[in-house]
Amino acid sequence: MTLRSRFESGEHLTAPGVFDPFSARIAETAGFDVLYMTGYGVNATLLGEPDAAFASYAEMVERLRAISMVTDASIVADGDTGFGGLANVARAVAGYEMAGAEAIQLEDQEFPKRCGHTKNRRVIPADEMAKKIEVAVDSRASDDFLIVARTDALSGHGIDEALERADAYLTAGADVLFVESPESVDEMRMICERFPGTPLVANMVAGGRTPMPADAELYAMGFQLVIHPIYLLGAMFDGVTAAAAGLKSGQEDPVADIHALNTLLGFESIWALDEKYQS
Repeated sequence: MTLRSRFESGEHLTAPGVFDPFSARIAETAGFDVLYMTGYGVNATLLGEPDAAFASYAEMVERLRAISMVTDASIVADGDTGFGGLANVARAVAGYEMAGAEAIQLEDQEFPKRCGHTKNRRVIPADEMAKKIEVAVDSRASDDFLIVARTDALSGHGIDEALERADAYLTAGADVLFVESPESVDEMRMICERFPGTPLVANMVAGGRTPMPADAELYAMGFQLVIHPIYLLGAMFDGVTAAAAGLKSGQEDPVADIHALNTLLGFESIWALDEKYQS
C-alpha cells in the first residue's frame, strides 16, 4: 500500500526520525512502517554538524539510498530547500524518488537553512517557493511520489502569513502541508481548520517551539502524519553519553551484546550463505 493511498484512506501515521541504516532497522523492528529521514540527524551523524545545510544533496541522497536498502518501510525524506534553484529541485526530486523515498519534504527557507526549532530562519518569497513546488510536481516519475511543502514563515511573520503560504503551496500542487513550529495548541487547531481533508504534518521536538500533545490528540485535531525527527537521535545521545561516561569511570552498565546486534543486522543470512556455498 503506497503512502499516498494510506493518506487518501484517512490513515493516521507516526514516523520516527531515522538518520542511518542502523536506526532504520531498529525503528522497523519496533513496528514502524513509515520512517522520516531527518536532515538534523543526518547532519549530526554523518558530519557531526548542526542542521544548517552542511549535508549536500549528494550526501543526503546517498544516505537515503543506504536507508532504503535495509527497510521495507515507507520513507518521507527531508529535502531541505531543494539544494538550490529550480534545476536543483528537479534533480533532488528525481534523485530522492530513485533512491527509494515515497515523499520529499521541501521548505521555503533561504539557503543556508536552519533547523525549524532554532532561531534566525528567513524565508524566500512565497511565489518563488510555489515555483519550486510546481517544478517538484513536474519532476517526479510517479504521482505516488508525494511532495511535502513546508513553510517556516510562522515564527517570523505570524500564523496568517504561514497559512496563506501553505494555501499557495497547495494550489501549486503540494500533496502534503507542513506548517512548521506553531507555538500554541490554538495555532495548531487553526492549521487543521484551514485545511480540512488535506494531509498535514505535525512536528514533535522535545524542547522545541511547539507544544507536544500525544499523537492521538494530534490526530483528533486533524494532523495525519506526526513526525518525531530527533527522538531516536536524542535517545542515542543519552545512551552513548552515559555509556561512554561509565566506560571511562570503570562503572559501565550492561548493554546489548554482540548476539543482539547480530540478530538486528541479519548476520544469520550471512552464516547461511557461508554454509550453503562453502560446505
